[in-house]
Amino acid sequence: MEKILQIIAEETRGKSYRTSRVELDAENLLAQIEYDVSTEVVLKHRGESHPPKKYLSLEEESKTFSGSEQILNYFLDGSRRVFKIDDIAYVYGSRKLIYPIVAGQVVAGCCRRIDRKLHAENFSAEIVLAVPDVTNPRSFDGGFFSALVSRINSRSKIKIAKLLPYDTSHKTAEKFEDRAVAKIMEHMHDTEKNLVAELVRHGRLDQKNYLVKDGSLEYRILPADKKKFNAKNYSFVIGVSKKFNPMLAKDSSDKTNPGLVADLPLFCRTPVTIFKRDDNFHGGNKFAVWYLRLRDKKYSDSPFDGVVKVEKILVTDSERRNEQIDSDEVNLLSAYLLNERNPVCYGTDGRWANHIYPIFLTESFIKSRFISGETFLNLF
Repeated sequence: MEKILQIIAEETRGKSYRTSRVELDAENLLAQIEYDVSTEVVLKHRGESHPPKKYLSLEEESKTFSGSEQILNYFLDGSRRVFKIDDIAYVYGSRKLIYPIVAGQVVAGCCRRIDRKLHAENFSAEIVLAVPDVTNPRSFDGGFFSALVSRINSRSKIKIAKLLPYDTSHKTAEKFEDRAVAKIMEHMHDTEKNLVAELVRHGRLDQKNYLVKDGSLEYRILPADKKKFNAKNYSFVIGVSKKFNPMLAKDSSDKTNPGLVADLPLFCRTPVTIFKRDDNFHGGNKFAVWYLRLRDKKYSDSPFDGVVKVEKILVTDSERRNEQIDSDEVNLLSAYLLNERNPVCYGTDGRWANHIYPIFLTESFIKSRFISGETFLNLF
């Protein structure tokens, strides 16, 4: 069978340089804190029906629910490994322009807890390629890339799920490699959204069965994709982030106060803040955000270790209009999250202080499905 890079060069009249292959990811690094302030965020402090003045302890509530039936029963995570596998050139007039081709393994999976044990509920593993948009000689897709995928798959020994064209214009200063990786990341997020939609279609999520998604729910939604994203699918979904920007935290005087998160006592949460991003990229969705301390900071290296950021999309018309979430729901979800702090994956994952164990197991499950880097690169 033919090599994929040879097929792409032949089918698109490009020249493959067979350059050195290198991994572009650093996914296995320890979680880091982002201290920058985003100028695209619109914030509203009082985002709940009965906000606490500063902190609210949920230790007693968590003990009360420790013997109760669980409501956090589904856990979702996505991951990717990305490699630059080639440079390809196209000739325009007297110029020869060179662009990277980036290959990615994209995996996403959902686990379900039944009788205190985690079981694989659904799983997706795909190989995708991010290619320059100039691979298509026409200015519109018209099925070009899907047809090229079919031709590649009929002539090669592996199957490509999708070709993802990245923008090669000079509108931004982003490197082409970064644009390619961003396209693969978007595809991973689309896969996660599809898994959530499937759970909803089968009636799996309700008040007694919430889904915990590893990371933010703040998906990048372009204007053309707004109709495809159904926020109501996230009625019983929360995002729990190990990595977050504490500069988005605000105190009761509505001032930015990252110290509010750093000084958060054990088993306590902050008041809820409502925010939304630029409508042109995030669909205009509003998010309820609060921070919860799972572990005592005296045992960690950073004041933000042991704290997670919790997100929930405002779904109902009342929530969106009033920009508020019910405090009882926030307390309930926070108390159940506190009960996930044990067992601890200490010594197995450097982010142990910010991990909840079911997410750690889900993440371990999906990453075990990666093809080794050496084997993956030899496919091309």
